[in-house]
Amino acid sequence: MEPKVQVSLDVTAVDEALALARQALEAGIDWLEAGTPLILAEGLRGVRALRQEFPEVPIVADLKTMDGGYLEAEMMAKAGASMVVVMGQAHPATIKMVVKAGRDFNLKVMGDNLAAPDKAACAKMMEDLGVDFIVHHTGYDERREIPASPLDELDRVVKAVSIPVQAVGGLTVEQAISLPKRGAPLVVLGAPLVIDSGSFHVADRDIVATLRQIVRRVKEK
Repeated sequence: MEPKVQVSLDVTAVDEALALARQALEAGIDWLEAGTPLILAEGLRGVRALRQEFPEVPIVADLKTMDGGYLEAEMMAKAGASMVVVMGQAHPATIKMVVKAGRDFNLKVMGDNLAAPDKAACAKMMEDLGVDFIVHHTGYDERREIPASPLDELDRVVKAVSIPVQAVGGLTVEQAISLPKRGAPLVVLGAPLVIDSGSFHVADRDIVATLRQIVRRVKEK
């Protein structure tokens, strides 16, 4: 798969999300993510607003679904999402229902291995249940309690599955840029690269210039 660059709109207001999305698309970003903070703050309204303003852009709804899989995926699909996120730590029945909703509503499904005891095995299990992408994830709280990075187990996860992988969780710009060469072609940019990870507002820097440089380097052959 050719590299794709996704920006995570981990802000808590629709207006701020739309402004950041405009900057990201100007810089060449491929996918927009309605981040979990945005969905918690604004619900379906946040996804609908993104879809209304950007009708042709793929939108990831980072619900982190743990239960009620079919309904949650259906709701996000009808709001305009292109992809939804289900957690690998959910019951397998939930993952199956999100995958079924994906097939019914033309959604792609991303399976997130956050907090799995064996993240490679979790990724393989989710692939077997039908997800389309793997989110290899070291959590916000997790990496503040113990030194951890998604790079630690990335090679095992990539080798365990045949579907595209993205690695998420506190990566530096240089680490994010290196991901396609390590077999993870879906590059996510969010906190702390473009979002202040402490306040969940847009970081104080030239976002367009920063993102444009990252996109160019990610996609260099």
